[in-house]
Amino acid sequence: MKTEKYPNNVILDSIETWIFDLDNTLYPASTKLFEQVSERIGLFISNYLNISIGKAKIIQKDFFFKYGTTLRGLMSEYNVKPSEFLAYVHDIDFSPLDCAKSLEKALNSLQGRKIIFTNADTPYANQVLLKLGLKQHFTEIFDIVAAEYIPKPDPQAYKTFIKKHDFNPKKAIFFEDILRNLEPAKQMGMFTVWVKNNGTWAMPGSEGIEPHYETSDLAKWLNSVLK
Repeated sequence: MKTEKYPNNVILDSIETWIFDLDNTLYPASTKLFEQVSERIGLFISNYLNISIGKAKIIQKDFFFKYGTTLRGLMSEYNVKPSEFLAYVHDIDFSPLDCAKSLEKALNSLQGRKIIFTNADTPYANQVLLKLGLKQHFTEIFDIVAAEYIPKPDPQAYKTFIKKHDFNPKKAIFFEDILRNLEPAKQMGMFTVWVKNNGTWAMPGSEGIEPHYETSDLAKWLNSVLK
């Protein structure tokens, strides 16, 4: 992998569309915001199926790796209503997030479209963006609802995304913390940047996947390439 390496000006000049995952990408995983969501997912399963938290967590993890999201598994195997699930699991405390001033500076300098591509939903994404002070930069959000609840890394989600937002993947760059979610984008011609996340949920299924670039700090990386 190309650790902390940056694209050359020829590549940068070709970029028309800048695509960003949301959770643990636009904000650091150290905020533990998504851990709150994960806890709520376990609670939802426990309550919905009337089982212990321990058993719920096993289902949560199994469905996440089998289906791409736990929600997809719950819809497929238990007919869970997605709106009910999403409202419950995103009812969290957003106070750990601060204004991302360095990232905001970088986004100000980007030429082209900026789009959020997330397995979460738009109301949740908007709350995250507002807390980070980044909402004005993203007028386009492709969420799990727009994907018809087919999540990353299913290639169909990427095809639907490209069709809906009508951009050339060969002139796009995608930033994402879950390495396996970058592979379909790379295969479709996008440049890929892994925002490093070595967490338990992020790494399985990543063997052999090589993004074009990787970084431990999205804001620093962007500000470096935009000098």
